[in-house]
Amino acid sequence: MAVGRESSTIGKTGRREARLPAGSSGLRRGSNLEHVADFNDSVVLDAIRRSRTGSSRAELTAETGLAAQTVSDVCQRLLDQGLIAETGTTSTGFGRPRRTLELVPASRYALGIHIDPATITYVLLDLSGNLVAHFSRQTSSPQDADVILAGMTSALDVLLAGSGIEQDRILGLGIAAPGPIDIAGGVMVDPPHLPGWHRVELVDRLHQATGLPVVLGKDVTAAVVAERWAGAAIGSSDFAFLYLGTGVGVGLVNGDIVVRGRSGNAGDIGHLIVDVDGPPCICGQRGCLGAACSPLFLIQEAVAAGVLPASPDDGQLVQAVRRVGTLCRAADDGDERAVAVLHQSARRLARAITTIGGILDTELVVCGGPAWAPAAHHYLPLLKPMVAQQFVMREIHGLNVVGTALGADVAAIGAACLILDERFAARP
Repeated sequence: MAVGRESSTIGKTGRREARLPAGSSGLRRGSNLEHVADFNDSVVLDAIRRSRTGSSRAELTAETGLAAQTVSDVCQRLLDQGLIAETGTTSTGFGRPRRTLELVPASRYALGIHIDPATITYVLLDLSGNLVAHFSRQTSSPQDADVILAGMTSALDVLLAGSGIEQDRILGLGIAAPGPIDIAGGVMVDPPHLPGWHRVELVDRLHQATGLPVVLGKDVTAAVVAERWAGAAIGSSDFAFLYLGTGVGVGLVNGDIVVRGRSGNAGDIGHLIVDVDGPPCICGQRGCLGAACSPLFLIQEAVAAGVLPASPDDGQLVQAVRRVGTLCRAADDGDERAVAVLHQSARRLARAITTIGGILDTELVVCGGPAWAPAAHHYLPLLKPMVAQQFVMREIHGLNVVGTALGADVAAIGAACLILDERFAARP
């Protein structure tokens, strides 16, 4: 499956660049044509990055399909740029020992911002995707885009000052935002849980404020890029990421290509029906995933069961996300009513996961997000056997369900990974 890749980027000159290269499956093979040197550099760098113990030039030649001289030339360029380093030698038992090449994580960095109705999260990652610095702020006026944007630049300055990293080593700023987004214009378009954000020009405004290249992506897309770059799915060419936060969405990787869709808004599965007897949805149906597995409905069920007391804020989605942790602590303390609420939610999630797995024909679904984090230790033991039993292709291959290794801030980490992926991922 060849899937186009779309991105909206502001370069160092301030001019917007649009890219739509095609993709191919598996680890990409290089080309020995001189005019695609940049692509070959990315192929070799990606192979070195994915090797946890480093690679020799001979191993890179075999893995990438490039000529030995081409690999040698590429490695020299990467060494000159400080992106890789020779870290030792290995002996094969005959001939000269081979020099091991490894990524230099501290050679480059990327900033990321995740815009969420409850919290704005800021991160700084190194080239390996390791978290170097992080902080978050609750959004006191989430509907006022101008107020939020005014604070973003100062927040980034604080983050950088605390890290001690020189700005000339910062590759750019990635933004993970709730959809829908206008990729071509770098704009957020009326996100449902941020009613004051009407066509907010995120890319242009943050580029002008920071002077950095800026990349905008949907939050679920950012999350799946994070898992591919630094999380549980490193080395996986086909997997899905189920994001549970103030909203529900899915990020997809097929044939080692991040599936973004025609407009960059792929992954909206909120109206997938997972419980025909579930709650009514704004679309007119009942039991849609976005309604039945939302933090809001989870807390409403907990209140109805007597697990949690009623609150004047029960109708607020942002507050519901925060109360999921309280529900999970009740279940941890042995409250059978709380356990029953979480079990019912897990059954709905299992139906969604098996549907996603069947559509993508994948062996892996990673789950994460703010509403997943407190409930993960309840959900995973339930989801694994449910999915194994329901998956229609179980006689051909299994479908593994895992939680993200990147924590509740996976979308913010993914925002920074959008920069790393844009700059260094191998694409024709």
